[in-house]
Amino acid sequence: FGLVAARLVYLQVFRHEGLAEQAESNRTAIVPIVPNRGLILDRNGVVLATNYSAYTLEITPSRVADLEQTIDALSKVVDIHPRDRRRFKKLQEESKSFESLPIRTRLTDEEVARFAAQRFHFPGVEIKARLFRNYPFGELASHVIGYIGRINQSEKERIQESEDAANYRGTDYIGKLGVEQSYETQLHGITGVEEIETSAGGRAVRRLASTPATPGNTVVLSIDIKLQKLVEDLFGERRGALVALDPKTGEVLAFVSKPTFDPNLFVDGIDQENWQELNESLDKPLLNRALRGTYPPGSTYKPFMALAALETGKRTPQQAISDPGFFTFGGHTFRSGHALGPVDLVRSIVKSSNVYYYQLANEMGVNAIHDFMKPLGFGQASGIDIPGETRGVLPSTEWKRTTYRRPEQQKWYAGETISLGIGQGYNNFTMLQLASATATLVSGGQRFEPRLVREIRNIVTHQATPVAGQALAPLPFKPEHVALVMNAMHGVTQEGTSTRVFAGAPYKTGGKTGTAQAVTIGQKSRYNASKLAEHQRDHSLYIAFAPADHPRIAVAAIVENAGFGATHAAPLVRRVMDYWLAGLLPSEQDMKAVQQGQATAPIGTPRRVSDLAAPAP
Repeated sequence: FGLVAARLVYLQVFRHEGLAEQAESNRTAIVPIVPNRGLILDRNGVVLATNYSAYTLEITPSRVADLEQTIDALSKVVDIHPRDRRRFKKLQEESKSFESLPIRTRLTDEEVARFAAQRFHFPGVEIKARLFRNYPFGELASHVIGYIGRINQSEKERIQESEDAANYRGTDYIGKLGVEQSYETQLHGITGVEEIETSAGGRAVRRLASTPATPGNTVVLSIDIKLQKLVEDLFGERRGALVALDPKTGEVLAFVSKPTFDPNLFVDGIDQENWQELNESLDKPLLNRALRGTYPPGSTYKPFMALAALETGKRTPQQAISDPGFFTFGGHTFRSGHALGPVDLVRSIVKSSNVYYYQLANEMGVNAIHDFMKPLGFGQASGIDIPGETRGVLPSTEWKRTTYRRPEQQKWYAGETISLGIGQGYNNFTMLQLASATATLVSGGQRFEPRLVREIRNIVTHQATPVAGQALAPLPFKPEHVALVMNAMHGVTQEGTSTRVFAGAPYKTGGKTGTAQAVTIGQKSRYNASKLAEHQRDHSLYIAFAPADHPRIAVAAIVENAGFGATHAAPLVRRVMDYWLAGLLPSEQDMKAVQQGQATAPIGTPRRVSDLAAPAP
């Protein structure tokens, strides 16, 4: 009795606090309440990403004796396809054995009822109600919106080390790409908690307390989904990219990369067949060409070279050179196609003289070109609000020394500078950089960090907070120099390479066509598209702005392996301008002609934008 009394005193007095805490934890359980993910809208309020509730059939591997046998037995109750098994196996490899993993999602009411009747046969298997992300427009704007996916092990470790670890308790999914990833904090919301009283067997008895979850905020994009759809439809089956910006604010109006992919495939965990199809496709649908695709700018580089010539004093507006159709340097001949005779600065842009810019590049030198183009954003990260941006290449002697290993490769040769003047050589930029530089040019040097998100709407207070692109220090361009280059670009649409494309346009615009090599053709060989494989043909480019006097839109577009800029990229940009400035959409006849590269000026009766609803999900 003395021993019992001593033990009782020890437990009741000395161990009381710890045992009381343990007893309380055994009696209660803290269950996280996962918040609804925030919506994503376009600038006009069209829903681009939303949620819906559905039942999932889930297995906890650690509570199942024979996993394969259990799945085989379950397949007799509900439909379990081979792709469901493959996805489950992949999730199992990425997760811990005590985690509940879905074997089937989006069960029908009939399937739920069938399993409920057989529930007692399947320990470790249960039905859960979960919220699923849905992208109602499928492939449309998928590179911008991104997608969510199941949290993998590396992401789990990163979350556990962050200050948001508690907020992700119970959360299985996270933003993986695009706006879903970059605005994850805003979209996720605040996790709630529920305190449950449990029996000795672990069964919930009653709810003691609850703190509701706060849904994620609504993210409003600056893109117009109608314009986005128009551009993606105009590309058809062709590859390429287009970026349209508001030069006064840096807002992105359209951000197109073709081909695209369906983000809904990734929500439950993409199956092996679809992943292999996307990953191994020669067209690379997972590549965000507007953000990560780098290309030589071709002749679209000439307006910037012209501005550099004026600002550095290498050329005056009246100074002319003779264009015989070729330029010889160091015994090497750089050909231009055809002779233009006397060419001044304006005519060099309107008629796209290569010889003018061969000479200019030679006189300026690679480092002077680099120093002028760098502040315009060429070869630099723009700071756009989605991850994964590629810097591209703006060459300089320093760049070559640090890029190559062998001494003979590190040396910069004077002949390498010549082709830089016409946007070839080592030059490689993204369409985002080209569009941003165009916006900076036509705004007289004012620069912005481009933004895809326009505002964040607080789900609780309903207050909208603008997300403005950071205004960078303006470039000190002389207004008369900017006006001269813009006037020359307007001349391109009046008497230059895009005259037919912009015939009859109800607004004044400026632009520049470009044709860029996809592969290097020997100097003694003539370019012949019909004799080259499709992926080796030249790229078609076009940059533009409008209205010419007070620009409200700046665009850069590339159609891969499509040839001359005036036949493919420029007609596409014309329809973008028609939509944004005149409220016009191409006729069905015109749409097909542009897709096939058979239209310049619009054909058929255009449709009014006001007559159409938003694209149907």
